[in-house]
Amino acid sequence: MPGSPKIPQYDAVVVGAGFAGMYMLYRLRKAGFSARVFEGGSGVGGTWYWNRYPGARCDVESMEYSYEFSEELQQEWEWTERYPAQPEILRYANYVADRFDLRKDIQFDTRITAATFDEGTDRWIVRTDEGAEVSARFVIMATGCLSSANTPALEGIEDFEGETFHTGRWPHERVDFTGKRVAVIGTGSSGIQAIPVIAEEAADLVVFQRTANYSVPARNKPLDPELQRSIKDRYADFRARNRLMPFAFGSNTPIGETSALDADPHELERDLEERWERGGFALLWGYGDFGTNRQANEKAASFVRRKIRHIVRDPAVAELLSPKQVIGCKRLCLDTNYFETFNQPNVHLVDVSEKKIERLTPQGLIAGGKRYEFDCIVFATGFDAMTGSLLKIDIKGKRGEALRDKWSAGPRTYLGLGVAGFPNLFTISGPGSPSVLTNMIVSIQQHVEWITDCLVHMRDHGYSRIEANERAEDEWVGHVNAVANTTLYPSCNSWYLGSNVPGKTRVFMPLVGFPPYVEKCNEVATKGYEGFTLERATGG
Repeated sequence: MPGSPKIPQYDAVVVGAGFAGMYMLYRLRKAGFSARVFEGGSGVGGTWYWNRYPGARCDVESMEYSYEFSEELQQEWEWTERYPAQPEILRYANYVADRFDLRKDIQFDTRITAATFDEGTDRWIVRTDEGAEVSARFVIMATGCLSSANTPALEGIEDFEGETFHTGRWPHERVDFTGKRVAVIGTGSSGIQAIPVIAEEAADLVVFQRTANYSVPARNKPLDPELQRSIKDRYADFRARNRLMPFAFGSNTPIGETSALDADPHELERDLEERWERGGFALLWGYGDFGTNRQANEKAASFVRRKIRHIVRDPAVAELLSPKQVIGCKRLCLDTNYFETFNQPNVHLVDVSEKKIERLTPQGLIAGGKRYEFDCIVFATGFDAMTGSLLKIDIKGKRGEALRDKWSAGPRTYLGLGVAGFPNLFTISGPGSPSVLTNMIVSIQQHVEWITDCLVHMRDHGYSRIEANERAEDEWVGHVNAVANTTLYPSCNSWYLGSNVPGKTRVFMPLVGFPPYVEKCNEVATKGYEGFTLERATGG
């Protein structure tokens, strides 16, 4: 029965052992709380454990995409490339787990299926996929924003006799495409990274594209040892400057505040060209109104389209690869030779924006009435972002209310940290926080530290329950949407709005702007956790 001493008791249960779950465990231990982490995979790393597809790479530079809580760790670890590839990031995650002896408190190969709040004891009863139960005062969801793979519900998907893969659930062993006929469905970030690598091996590669996406060169290269040394010599200052950036990274990238509409056309073109050659997100950071004014945005968008038409030799293919939406309303992709790949004779592009994929067949698929035959199909169809992994768990708060019911019309949180009606439940980088619009590790660290400080405050003052107020939650949801509406983000269908998942309510989920968000979180804590209700023990 709930609260029974026969089941293991913890101060906190953490769900997920990616970068959020590992750091949460580290901080809980340091603060003197007992904790248990449950992880569905066989190892740490989260996103970087599952996403092993060819070409998988982070779009935040390696010297920034790393923990800063330990100066010794910062100095010890040596990165090898400007943008870290998945194998290197996973090695880093394992190094952290070993260095801080985290594995002893992590239970791998275990998925959480349900969590129910017991109002009589102010504790959560958490159930695993093996039917075991544990009890915890707090449940902290470190399930990740991009961890619930989205496979399209195509007719005949079970009939295909070849091999199928999803970029978000890639096999641990190497997949050899040599001499094979391969289909890649999807041209988002994972498709844009995987397609050039798969094309090097495949005898024939057909890419099925619904929506063309903007992509700019990453200009990845081996990391200059002198640059790495200079950053390590001033790491504290480097981190502090990044935290003041709108997206919590990129302080070494020149950022412009002037309007693109006021710029001299020749100077604008020269500046965009320099940023294109620099690589990365620098292109969109040149002018202050690229993200808010359609006319200004079009100057950057048309520049990238001209680049695509210059790179891709077949004009018809170049036109299909040229996006029509504003640039940046979907996450800008960074690539290595993506557009160049379509000049190869073994690579073909099929537009399925209107003539959709009808069904899979035993030998391949039918799209636009035409039959295609393949040995392998790769689904690069992304994720049920920000809410998918949370809603796979049967989470029930006060009076048995299910989180999936509360969020049926879109996710509602206070600060992306708490949910009204669900006491003692925290979400790391949840909807309503900057999360996916930032360097995720910086956002993760800020959330973990805020949660830890909150739990220490509760312990020191004798509180057993904390819950977001409905009014504070309503006001915060309104604030997130009001900020988004000052930008061009809501102007196109994207996974920021859940538009890539059929039937998902279209709501803009992340908050734009990291520094103001941190200020708000600090203000809430300073005012005794304003917007939350704290209560002392009611029993148990």
